[in-house]
Amino acid sequence: MSDKLNIAFIGNGKSTNRYHAPFILTRPDTMRIVKIYARNLNKTDWARIDGVEYTDHLEAVLEDPEIDVVVITLPHHVHYTYTKMALEAGKNCVCEKPFMPTKKEAEELFSLARDKGVMLQCYQNRRFDSDFLTVQKVIESGKLGDLLELEMHFDYYRPEIPESITQYHPEFSYLYGHGCHTLDQVISYFGKPDRIHYDVRQLLGEGRMNDYFDLDLYYGILKVSVKSSYFRIKSRPSFVVYGKKGMFEKYDKDRQEADLKKFYLPMGHSDFGMDAPENYGTLTYYDDNGYHEEKVPTVKGDYGYYYDALYATIKEGKPQLVTPEQTILQMEILEEGVKDLK
Repeated sequence: MSDKLNIAFIGNGKSTNRYHAPFILTRPDTMRIVKIYARNLNKTDWARIDGVEYTDHLEAVLEDPEIDVVVITLPHHVHYTYTKMALEAGKNCVCEKPFMPTKKEAEELFSLARDKGVMLQCYQNRRFDSDFLTVQKVIESGKLGDLLELEMHFDYYRPEIPESITQYHPEFSYLYGHGCHTLDQVISYFGKPDRIHYDVRQLLGEGRMNDYFDLDLYYGILKVSVKSSYFRIKSRPSFVVYGKKGMFEKYDKDRQEADLKKFYLPMGHSDFGMDAPENYGTLTYYDDNGYHEEKVPTVKGDYGYYYDALYATIKEGKPQLVTPEQTILQMEILEEGVKDLK
């Protein structure tokens, strides 16, 4: 058995080439991409990765004993089909988010993974967003005191997207497509909420895309609000946190995605995804010495940390980073949020 984590992808689109491969390639001592399955090998949207075998034969991935883990990065309406095939082939499996259309399908696949003695895990790279990591650092400093309220915003001004869609499909809703990022951050840090208030809308009317959501998750006295819209011409702060002694506000989101979109990649760029001082969040609080207002240097984010944890799970037997219970809870929240839309 190789000491390296041997990885294969089912899918050769934006997800594989933008959000996975660049981070794996910065870790050549512990992991490598062995194969990539592409349904159409003639597509040249993305440059080929040196040393990787590309194939349009699914069996070449599923029957290769060298491969430790198969990563599903196809569109999410086919996640169930391909994840099930990987598990039935006895492969450890990572599936992109949103994980499955329904909680029932998620539960079925986790049960299958247990029966086969393999690992199944959702890809939740946003746990390693720099703004989210910085919020954790501020909370854990104790300077805010007891937490009262936390607001998370994931805003766009892209009206052309909802305006172009004239049919409603639950699994293609905005809550599924973007709530899967922020809701996992909440679940990973705070756990299961006591209760949830849902405000999930179709701003253009029935039969149109879900293009807005505002969920309040309650943890005792703490309220965590997860809000997103396609119609915010000016984005709200990424995070605002209020405690009994102070508050923290960070406007700018993690920069990894912005750099990746410009093909400014982590390999060879030590400043990849890094905030400049003008992007730092502001911490305002009272203590025994009076009033304070200070900038908080942003904690470095790295989506590759997900793969470091995956290595530890598969090669060293460590617990999964993203547990089945966390993923099933998120699917339950997503389903509940869109159940009344038509």
